[in-house]
Amino acid sequence: MSEDLHHRAVVADAHNDLLMAVAARPPKRWGAFFRERWLPQLREGGIDLQVLPVFIDDPYRPEGSLRQTLRMIECAHVLAEENADQVALCTSGTEIDAALAAGKTALVLALESAPGIDASVELFSTMHRLGVRIASIAHWGRTPLADGSREDATGSRLTAPGVAAVREMERLGILFDVSHLGATGVAHVLELATRPLIATHSCARALRDHHRNLTDEQIRGVAATGGLVCVAFVPDFLTDRQDTVHVDRIVDHIEYVVSVAGVDHVGIGADFVREVMTDVMPPCCEDFPDEEDPGFTFPGLEGPAGMPLVTKALLTRGLPEADILKILGGNLRRLLTTHL
Repeated sequence: MSEDLHHRAVVADAHNDLLMAVAARPPKRWGAFFRERWLPQLREGGIDLQVLPVFIDDPYRPEGSLRQTLRMIECAHVLAEENADQVALCTSGTEIDAALAAGKTALVLALESAPGIDASVELFSTMHRLGVRIASIAHWGRTPLADGSREDATGSRLTAPGVAAVREMERLGILFDVSHLGATGVAHVLELATRPLIATHSCARALRDHHRNLTDEQIRGVAATGGLVCVAFVPDFLTDRQDTVHVDRIVDHIEYVVSVAGVDHVGIGADFVREVMTDVMPPCCEDFPDEEDPGFTFPGLEGPAGMPLVTKALLTRGLPEADILKILGGNLRRLLTTHL
């Protein structure tokens, strides 16, 4: 029964860093590596709509950020062109609908913390021309636009360029992503926002007190904009105990966000960190700071191929089918097709 439901659903994931893994290969391998390594997993997992964040790792910051941003965007275009029978890089709701109707996986580009832009807010227009449709302005630490959640103790609101970035993204039609943004920054964005917001990969702070998670007030605020909170599968955001590592913990957070925001404002933003990192770094070279270590994974959910397990768990928990269809991807599809 869960297999049938999963097949009928539009399954949408708001955050998978697979672009990092593909771009780490030589350019002549981009299309083939995606086809060999990642496309089978997306297909096995039934992923119909995949947001591809452009995340710039520390070795490129700050000097090489813009160059690597452009390189990763080019990588996305190349992998889509070389696999055009299976995927489509989409920049509008019409293009997303067309891709899904053709049985292709719709890909949408996002910027994660936008280090290649920094305070040059006018470059958001350039990124929009290149296909970017979602963006955040901070990661773990401080940027010229805002503080990330690890800097919550500063109590910082957005900088003047950060405020300008919100306005510019709204003008362009780029969805503002509050995941990773510091708590005071989220409050500031909620004051400024006139269009829907999205949290592409966050969980409920009431269930796991982690600075990367959202409070009830923040969840309600995002929902009030008409936006979406997409629950991440990162174990450290979901639980502080390895003995509770189970897909049910994901469902706990999904149900909780539904109870706070309403079922129309909840989605999935898996963030398969460990699997991406194994593609990017040899085992001998893994060196995560303690609070950034993706650590243990949920059995069977190491990557997108395991997504049907989430559908089964939601169904087992007793959620109505109509609600499950919204959570799995109906809500994210609606948000993107309506506001891009």
